[in-house]
Amino acid sequence: MTIAPDKPETSTDIPVPEGHVKLVIDGETVIAPKGELLIRTAERLGTVIPRFCDHPLLDPAGACRQCLVEVEMGGRPMPKPQASCTMTVADGMVVKTQLTSAVADKAQQGVMELLLINHPLDCPICDKGGECPLQNQALEHGRTESRFVDTKRTFAKPLPISSQVLLDRERCVLCQRCTRFSREIAGDPFIELLERGVHQQIGTAETADVLDLASRTTSGDPFQSYFSGNVIQICPVGALTSAAYRFRSRPFDLVSAPSVCEHCSSGCAERTDFRRGKVMRKLAGDDPEVNEEWLCDKGRFAFRYSSAEDRIRRPLIRNADGVLEEASWTDALRAAAAGLAEARDGKGAAVLTGGRLTVEDAYAYSKFARIALGTNDIDFRSRPHSAEELSFLAAHVVGTTPESGVTFGEIERARTVLCVAFEPEDEAPIVFLRLRKAARKNRTRVVHLGQWTTSSVRKTFGELLACAPGSEAAAIDGIAQHAQDVDAALAAEGSVILVGERAAEVPGLFSALHRLVERTGARLAWIPRRAGERGALAAGAAPTLLPGGRSVTDAAARAEIEKAWGVTLPAGEGRDTTAILNAASGQDIDGLLVGGVDPDDLPDPELARRALENAKFVVSLELRPSGVTDYADVVLPIAPAVEKAGTYLNWEGRRREFAVTLEGTGALPDCRVLDTLAVEMDADLFTQTPAAAAADLAKLPSVMKGSFKTNFVLKDPFMTRPEPENGKVLLATWRQLIDNGSLQDDEPHLKGTQREVVARLSAKTAEGLGGSVKVSTERGSITLPVEVADLPDGVVWLPGNSDGSAVRASLGAGHGSAVNLTGGEK
Repeated sequence: MTIAPDKPETSTDIPVPEGHVKLVIDGETVIAPKGELLIRTAERLGTVIPRFCDHPLLDPAGACRQCLVEVEMGGRPMPKPQASCTMTVADGMVVKTQLTSAVADKAQQGVMELLLINHPLDCPICDKGGECPLQNQALEHGRTESRFVDTKRTFAKPLPISSQVLLDRERCVLCQRCTRFSREIAGDPFIELLERGVHQQIGTAETADVLDLASRTTSGDPFQSYFSGNVIQICPVGALTSAAYRFRSRPFDLVSAPSVCEHCSSGCAERTDFRRGKVMRKLAGDDPEVNEEWLCDKGRFAFRYSSAEDRIRRPLIRNADGVLEEASWTDALRAAAAGLAEARDGKGAAVLTGGRLTVEDAYAYSKFARIALGTNDIDFRSRPHSAEELSFLAAHVVGTTPESGVTFGEIERARTVLCVAFEPEDEAPIVFLRLRKAARKNRTRVVHLGQWTTSSVRKTFGELLACAPGSEAAAIDGIAQHAQDVDAALAAEGSVILVGERAAEVPGLFSALHRLVERTGARLAWIPRRAGERGALAAGAAPTLLPGGRSVTDAAARAEIEKAWGVTLPAGEGRDTTAILNAASGQDIDGLLVGGVDPDDLPDPELARRALENAKFVVSLELRPSGVTDYADVVLPIAPAVEKAGTYLNWEGRRREFAVTLEGTGALPDCRVLDTLAVEMDADLFTQTPAAAAADLAKLPSVMKGSFKTNFVLKDPFMTRPEPENGKVLLATWRQLIDNGSLQDDEPHLKGTQREVVARLSAKTAEGLGGSVKVSTERGSITLPVEVADLPDGVVWLPGNSDGSAVRASLGAGHGSAVNLTGGEK
């Protein structure tokens, strides 16, 4: 007689794919890729092993020993528990975590007991209280009583690591997350471990000097980093805290909402924490495809501008005495509509928008210009620009998406990256982090075409192709002849070219890049500095393009929009920002609608102010008083990013949608203001809300890159090197990340970490000029201390908008301009 078994027999012969191993964790057979850390394999099983030093984006350290597990190899147990954050999986390994091993559980409890020997009992006042991994793990994996009853060690507190990062040393568990982040991810190895044994502590060269400690383990520089806020967020205890947030709130007081950073074109995922209608802090969101788990300090700390005391809360109308006074929305909209209608019916009106708009707001401006004002005179580029740039963007950028264009991931995987007219650490910090990661992890070759060995060049282990400012086009055309190894690398698979907005200041550079891309097959990405530029381009806030990149002169493409909107559109190309300002200055345009433009950002601030003064009627949509307010006839207040919903289109072409964070404030988004203003002018935009604007835009036939013909006319090879005349030198300039931008106002702690404002010269150019130099034009001058760098001779570099160095406003000059250089008096 046959008796059936109680349990069906199961085969343990699980096939193991190539490159994988088979092991057992807590009695369960697991297949894991070779090289994977034990702690990661356990996570995939749903087993959370406690840890402090481990972080998925940092190299293993084994510093805290909290993740101890019991391990057997070849049937023989290892003599003591092993750190699962440093041990990789192996075939035949048997692992027992705290769930199945009394040895591992006891070891973890013992480590926790050691960590708490000197840890202070100040959870009620600690900023980390309520969201502290040490609290959580002490409750779950710690002992109810400690065998150590001695007096706890104390330190003077807090110790300022920088103006925005404060250190409470007695709370530190020496996990080294902060030092590893600074050294590995950011490339700023200024915060480091000092001393040894029981005296070991976190500090900097400056704090070591103050405390009379040995500082030989540090670089000797202060902790100055664009990414310092990340060490606060990843600290597993309350050792590192934010000077701006310290003692301001508790986690359970806060309401959290997902959001998107409004400061640059990366579109980083954020978490905004607020209380009683006020933003208290921002944290990095977890988005592996974009910012991973990191934020730059500008994105993390620069949010108080929205609650500034000078914020415009009610509409303003200029009275008969020339003074702006508060008015109702009804009166202000009627006055604005009447003035713009009169201008439209006269010599015409034009629209100037800044680069901070959401896609929905930019679409409303684009639609308002064409329908309410009957013009293609609209431009989002409130910065140096050119017709060549717009033509290039229409041919190479419009319609690109993460599926068809370059992405953060592609940068990380690239074999070669060429950066042109682009300083990533200052202009797109998260792109910089990917470049550094690519170079450090994947040995990506990063080549920078620029003027000197900047921190971006050094920290990406990069190569510098030095050229004079303004000669970048010649340098690109000369790569095949003068840098054949770079040319060959770009022609190989996996090469990427990143170009910044500064390229618009160099005649012929976009044409040279077009030729380079066509010849080598390298993939190209345009990375503007502002968050809204890609969205404005896609929404048609440009003089030659309709929504979707359709050319205004293409009858078939124009007919698609006319059918969708139910109107007849102007057929001729509009004027760009400079042409609009010239026309307004010469009183060839009667009206201007301005949305968030700072005259000092424009190529010629004097021209901008003259245009605003000579225009018969000016309407300004803005958050706070600006250089436009002084000339506006009507000022309409709009909502900041935290008080509205919308979408940013980042440089990849990836949609970054966000909802309202602070509700019930009464602030209106640009699209709502424009929709109501258009109604007063007998036009319908159907952009009453961001959702309505997005739906209206979605109704248009979708477009992809290359869907429409572009009129990109190549300029001849620009092989002439600009030569300064009459003893002048060439100016190189760009804006530093932390500077005097209006979105960074009301944040002194962030201001304290700005980089030193100096003029950089070659040693030969600096000869005989003394310790400072005066850079001047017929418009004005800038005097700064000198720092010698490896610039070409006859070149001076100045920060674009920092303390004492407002290049556009003071000099009326830009990148590649000829300026006077003399010894200064500072």
